Amino acid sequence: MSTASIRPPEGRYGRSSDEHADRKLKTLGAVLGAALLALIGYFAYYYVGRVEISAQVVSFQTSDHAVRIHLEVHKDADAHGYCTLRSQAANGDEVGRADFRFDQRATQVDKILTLRTTARGTTGELLGCQAG
Repeated sequence: MSTASIRPPEGRYGRSSDEHADRKLKTLGAVLGAALLALIGYFAYYYVGRVEISAQVVSFQTSDHAVRIHLEVHKDADAHGYCTLRSQAANGDEVGRADFRFDQRATQVDKILTLRTTARGTTGELLGCQAG
């Protein structure tokens, strides 16, 4: 006795539901894969490609209307940017704040900067540096 095939002939009745589901899964996988690659590229650029600038206040001298700050900046030779400095009075009020640009083509920049104040400052602080 022979057995008859219970499957319909190939291609005669359209796609099966399994083939349709497989195509959706492949499309979804391709979209998610592209999104993952874009995310990895973004993080790689953000962490590896950005310019690092570091600085420190070496010393400062105060007077009634200004603070002289010796600032030391370390950066890439072609990096440009600015550092924000501030001074506070003895009671904690901010008496001066300014951004100072550095455009020199050097890896280390030493500058003595004058920060004008509205009253006698007791501090010379570096708030941070930015590339740009």
